[in-house]
Amino acid sequence: MTPLPRTVEPWRLAAAGERLEGCVLLSGLPRIVEAIGQQDAACRVVLNFDIDQQRQHYIEGRLDVDVQLPCQRCLQPMPVSLESEFLLGMVTGDERAAALPGRYEPVMVDDEQLDLLPMIEDELLLTLPQVVYHDEEDCAVSRAALSSGEEGEPAPARADNPFSVLRSLKNH
Repeated sequence: MTPLPRTVEPWRLAAAGERLEGCVLLSGLPRIVEAIGQQDAACRVVLNFDIDQQRQHYIEGRLDVDVQLPCQRCLQPMPVSLESEFLLGMVTGDERAAALPGRYEPVMVDDEQLDLLPMIEDELLLTLPQVVYHDEEDCAVSRAALSSGEEGEPAPARADNPFSVLRSLKNH
């Protein structure tokens, strides 16, 4: 698959109803590298530029990539598929962004140019899972190794209650 261009003229692409398909190397997305570590993967991206019936210029996009993320139990890498579908309304300022119909998320277009990499990086960051675990039978760490005591066992009582001094003062 061919690399996506770094910048595009989104107004022109929307007026022509253009479609861009390509890939973006995750190693070229610094916030992704910071969030999930170095990856040797390429994100597949499809972007459809168009204008709706209310004359709103928009980008309908889809992206997917397979990455390796550490399991939160055993810290061993595991495959995770990241997928996203999004609908972005092109705007030139905050006032226009606030006036966008609810189905669109705003994307700022400055000087007739749109830098695609930060936009794609934002969408990828939104798809990252909160936690990642192997299935229990595939994980190097068992559930028993993670528990801190018998189920239903009460926590041990503290012998030295810090409020016992206050209680003794109150009783006098």
